[in-house]
Amino acid sequence: MLPLALLLVPAGVAADHWNRKRLMIGADAVRVLAIGGLAAMVVSHRVVFWAIPVAAFVEGAGAALFSAAQAGALRAVVSREQLPAAAGAQTGRQAAVQLAGPPLGGALFGLSRALPFLADVGSYAFSTLSLLAMRTPFQRVRESDISPLRERFAAGFRFLWSQPFLRTTALLFGLGNFIGPGLLLAIVVIGRRQGLSAARVGLLTAAFGACVLLGSFLSPVVRRVVPVRGIVLLELWTGVAFAFFLLRPSVYVLTAGIAPTAIAIPSTDSVVHGYRIALTPDHLLGRVESVRATISLAIAPLGPLAAGVLLGVTSPRATVAVFLAAAVVLALWGTFSTAIRAAPSLSDLAALPDV
Repeated sequence: MLPLALLLVPAGVAADHWNRKRLMIGADAVRVLAIGGLAAMVVSHRVVFWAIPVAAFVEGAGAALFSAAQAGALRAVVSREQLPAAAGAQTGRQAAVQLAGPPLGGALFGLSRALPFLADVGSYAFSTLSLLAMRTPFQRVRESDISPLRERFAAGFRFLWSQPFLRTTALLFGLGNFIGPGLLLAIVVIGRRQGLSAARVGLLTAAFGACVLLGSFLSPVVRRVVPVRGIVLLELWTGVAFAFFLLRPSVYVLTAGIAPTAIAIPSTDSVVHGYRIALTPDHLLGRVESVRATISLAIAPLGPLAAGVLLGVTSPRATVAVFLAAAVVLALWGTFSTAIRAAPSLSDLAALPDV
């Protein structure tokens, strides 16, 4: 996570300056070398500890560069009207990977210690071949940007801040990243305290990803029947459902309480991310996406940290009450926000200027 937090904004500047497809292929190639080198060390029984964090850092740096260019690739190959559906599909894909990745990695590790790393190398190689097979350019023709580097860094922040809906949703859901990871850690700790086995605790945390995956399948229906403002408020207000834990402090109640939010996440991601990618000018897309992701990354680690501290010094009820207070504040903010009240319609996508 460290290289993502450090390098996302510089990666956004790079994605808006250089050829995005080449950057994505380069990011994959570097990760092939880093993970492949680690696999070779495992196979030869010469692995040393320092190689693991180094490989992880290189992998994270490649992820920062790849993700900064990815939004431009998405907009290049998907029509504006289909961007919400594409963004929702990406959320569902991520949920599927989070569900399948850990048990698959464990199964491969059980067969051979090097096998998970070799499979990872294969995935990056396949990604590279897929990118090479795509003929559509991932950016428009650009004029050379001779502005100072500091101005280029600031341009993404300025654009995001100048758009009330984009600014408000970035802050709302960035701060919301404090709650979800914190509650997932609380499920682990409270579950163990209540006598659940490690396997059962794992199933409870996996249930969150399963609900996100379910929400991705429901997202097209939700977008058809609920306006954008309603979709945003749906996620915010389902985020207070875990209040029932205060009445009955069972880990199962807490897990059930966060399930509605997990189901709502893909619909929200589809309209918020889809609209932002459609609205942002091509020459700023990498920087704007990187700024938004950096806000989320800056907040997300604080949730587990707060949950761990609170669970160590106070009761589970009090810990969950703190997170509930934060969820209520965000829900009220979204409800009374003029920017959310004036949320765009998905039918407006086709009318956006072609920039």
